[in-house]
Amino acid sequence: MNGKLNKIYLPLFFAIVLVGGILLGKALNNNPHQNYASLYQVNNKLGRIIDYIENRYVDTVSRAKLEESAIPAMLDELDPHSVYIPAREMQSVNEDMRGNFEGIGVVFNHQTDTSIIISVITGGPSDKVGVLAGDRIIEVDDSLIAGKNIPSNDVVGMLKGEKGTKVKVGLKRENVPDLIHVEIIRDEIPLYSVDVSYMVNEEIGYIKINRFAETTFKEFVDGVEKLKDKGLKKLILDLRGNTGGYMIAATNIADQFLEAGKLIVYTQGKASPKQEIFSTRRGVCKDIEVVVLQDEFAASASEILAGAIQDNDRGTIIGRRSFGKGLVQEPYQLADGSVIRLTIARYYTPTGRSIQKPFSDDKNEYFNDLNDRFQHGEFSEEDSIHFSDSLKYVTPEGNIVYGGGGIMPDIFVPLDTSRYSKYYAEIIRKGVLYNFAFEYVDNNRNLLIKYKDAASINNYLESISIFNQFASFAEENGVPDSTKGFVKSRHLVGTLLKANIARNVIDNDGFYPIIQEIDTTLKTAIEYLKEKPNTEMN
Repeated sequence: MNGKLNKIYLPLFFAIVLVGGILLGKALNNNPHQNYASLYQVNNKLGRIIDYIENRYVDTVSRAKLEESAIPAMLDELDPHSVYIPAREMQSVNEDMRGNFEGIGVVFNHQTDTSIIISVITGGPSDKVGVLAGDRIIEVDDSLIAGKNIPSNDVVGMLKGEKGTKVKVGLKRENVPDLIHVEIIRDEIPLYSVDVSYMVNEEIGYIKINRFAETTFKEFVDGVEKLKDKGLKKLILDLRGNTGGYMIAATNIADQFLEAGKLIVYTQGKASPKQEIFSTRRGVCKDIEVVVLQDEFAASASEILAGAIQDNDRGTIIGRRSFGKGLVQEPYQLADGSVIRLTIARYYTPTGRSIQKPFSDDKNEYFNDLNDRFQHGEFSEEDSIHFSDSLKYVTPEGNIVYGGGGIMPDIFVPLDTSRYSKYYAEIIRKGVLYNFAFEYVDNNRNLLIKYKDAASINNYLESISIFNQFASFAEENGVPDSTKGFVKSRHLVGTLLKANIARNVIDNDGFYPIIQEIDTTLKTAIEYLKEKPNTEMN
């Protein structure tokens, strides 16, 4: 069991650690360099050692390489979230947090040895020159890339570039005998942090936030305003899997739910005096009931938002205990463009709870925390989680909340493994489900593009018994219906199949409304809000 769990959780865990290292509180210290000058007045032991190695070592060595090795080793002696980001990685980190990059504005799938365009960003550079979903990218700047087994990251590198620069692309389109050559002028392309916003029913809306970037607050407000036009009275805010980002985005969103003067979060550290953030009067959600969904991968800025809602008795947290990342990182940029994210303070919720879970010198213990939680039964049984009385805090309305790391939900929803089976595991492991969904849309795009919403796509796929077609495809690819658990997992697999087909047609607007059918946490939130009467918010 432990080996299987490692495959499921450890890659995501390390992703959390890396993303969690991204600065949340970059504006906390007005003069972060005030004491750095003194560093150069002392005996620079590390520099002298590198000088000695560089001058006296038997072979030629790279000073830069030695420095690149030494810096992470020093930070490794600190907390788990103080990190070093080399200059070569800073561009992608900054793009992710800025909420945009410069490129041609397409989403493509490098399924085999050919890149196939899944969607074209409306109004983007490729849309303006007539690029269509389903087009194959055959050439880039007169170089053949199809059939060359070029890694997808290399293809991305060829297509991205500075705003205003041009790239020539040769495309193969169905029923068009010759290549279509277009010249695309690169531009800024948005990276959305709000995956989707839609109405679950006439009153309840749903918004999914995947990270907190510079554009997240605006995306959130735009989503709320769109849903208000459709009758929004109650909101489900989904932070599951959201590993954090900019603190200001999270606090601005919390501000939208709170009346003026409420504490949202405060930070404090040895060299960082206590700083508090309070709500204002500008909230666009003050009259809206709210439920926040979280899981064990919700971290950092997600926990700030959830903690502010919970500690101010403003809404209900549903799901499982969050990750427990509550350390503030400050950036220190080095001359070569690399950056150190150094922990300078801790986050505290309005009741005074530290968000950060305990850590020690044993980093492996920290990294294995999610596996330990699983083994102890925390993902399946609420009673497996025990808090001492010293970690008990009380909200203004008298509700009991607990510190000690992470945010404990008000309503616990166990991890649903009831439909998991060997059949399900095999089709996921071998990529059979995703390959079928992609190929089906690619082969039937002209038929599917007439369906503009998730419900119509779902109904069509039901009418043609799409699961039966998939089962035959799975058998051809080594997963027959005789595999143990076929019947047990049929509903789970069938829903995932339809959701992924819909995503390949209309993106996340197709995926999330369909996957809702098998999402036990979301269904719990919907039932909770259905039973909760509308109240006048102050």
